[in-house]
Amino acid sequence: MSEQVRVRFAPSPTGFLHVGGARTALFNWLFARKHNGTFILRIEDTDTERSSEAMVQGILEGMKWLQLEADEGPFFQSSYAAEHRTAADRLVEEGKAYYDFTPKEAAGDKSVKERISERAKAQSAAGKERNPYRDLPLAEARQRLAAGETAASRLKVPEAGASRFEDLVFGLQERDYTDIEDLVLVRSDGHPLYNLSVVVDDIMMGITHIIRGQDHLTNTHKQVLLYEALDKPVPKFAHLPLIFAPGKEKLSKRKHGAVVSVTTYRDRGFVPDALVNFLALLGWSTPDGQELASRQQLIEQFTLEDVHKAAAVFNFNEADARDWTDPKALWMNGEYIKSMALDELVEMLAEPFKQANLWRDEYAASQRDWFGRTIDLLRARYRTLVDFTTLGRPYFADDFEFEAAAVKKNLNDERLRELLPGLAGRLQQVDEFTHDNAEQALRKFAEEQGVKPGLLINASRTALTGQAVGPGMFDIMVALGRERTVSRLQQAASLSGGS
Repeated sequence: MSEQVRVRFAPSPTGFLHVGGARTALFNWLFARKHNGTFILRIEDTDTERSSEAMVQGILEGMKWLQLEADEGPFFQSSYAAEHRTAADRLVEEGKAYYDFTPKEAAGDKSVKERISERAKAQSAAGKERNPYRDLPLAEARQRLAAGETAASRLKVPEAGASRFEDLVFGLQERDYTDIEDLVLVRSDGHPLYNLSVVVDDIMMGITHIIRGQDHLTNTHKQVLLYEALDKPVPKFAHLPLIFAPGKEKLSKRKHGAVVSVTTYRDRGFVPDALVNFLALLGWSTPDGQELASRQQLIEQFTLEDVHKAAAVFNFNEADARDWTDPKALWMNGEYIKSMALDELVEMLAEPFKQANLWRDEYAASQRDWFGRTIDLLRARYRTLVDFTTLGRPYFADDFEFEAAAVKKNLNDERLRELLPGLAGRLQQVDEFTHDNAEQALRKFAEEQGVKPGLLINASRTALTGQAVGPGMFDIMVALGRERTVSRLQQAASLSGGS
């Protein structure tokens, strides 16, 4: 590109960072990195009633965890209210906007929504409704203001013609001026409104490309009018397809709660790169259909032209904690856990282990090799980092639960009351407690007792881990070590035979 790319992610701190907002941030970040541009974070905090510092921190934490670092910012929109009002005053001075003295009480008890609906119907039926103050001489308007009257300022939208812009995703967009009311720039209480604020901010920050959700598409016509009125070049726009929840309803952070919160994925053991990979494919795809792609690969392959027009679907079952997110996202996270560098995985697991009260300082010192080998043994079967502290608990603590189905399946034979302590005694005598020596001891013991090795292997797995499935049985024994293996085999004898 000939121009220096500057993009921004501009969330409102009226809720946590959700997957839809995170995807918007990601697409801006990818585009900036692809074109050696600048990625800016701006917090649009002008809704003082719904904004909060806690929500700001939640957004910043989510961005930091996803490693979507901003090159500039965070900036706060509320800091630029004076500039927004100055721009509105300039437009009035130039005759491109006007003061509207319509009193609030003229609308009676009707809600804002009702008034907007009625006005839209009137405009569609009889053409654009003309505001009586549109042609009020500026000198007279100033006199009224000096006398203490209050007024909003409105942009004069052309009365004939149409607004047009080429969206990089959805193509040519057109809207008749008669369908756009003279939009309010600043309320009568001096509060600048969204369309003015966002345009002024984007001009000040030199934004070249605006990449945001499809729900902003209709606002763009109003904003194009403002760029033109302010005699500034119009940025290029790219609107991203909606994200639907199951059932084809729009994904909502209010309705769908923690399921769509980025911090939920952090707390439930997602790898940041895996969630980034998943979010990138919500409404976009790599040219060759590749599903697992590193950040660098995503940067190299990302184009706005390849963003889909159709809505993406985020599948989850909010009512079932066992099925709490899109299965593809969980699969992808498991693939990252399997393939990432072991040292990186071990480092990521320190915090989940601390939160589960399973962390020991030795895991970073004298037992680091054992800890790493055990994690490496387990990771092929786990889909989240939290799985290592739940499913993997028997490897790091002695207080773990036995799965009822596993006990019924593998410890139901009466003979195991004597076989398991006998096997424990045999393993106690093995010179060197290795995989091969443990296997040889078990198979020889099974032969002497006249039972199939599978009976002892399956029973031992449940006796040692409380589970019916897991890594190779003799790998489990080595990971646990001789002392814990012998002790657990002896204790599990009391569970055998259905007692």
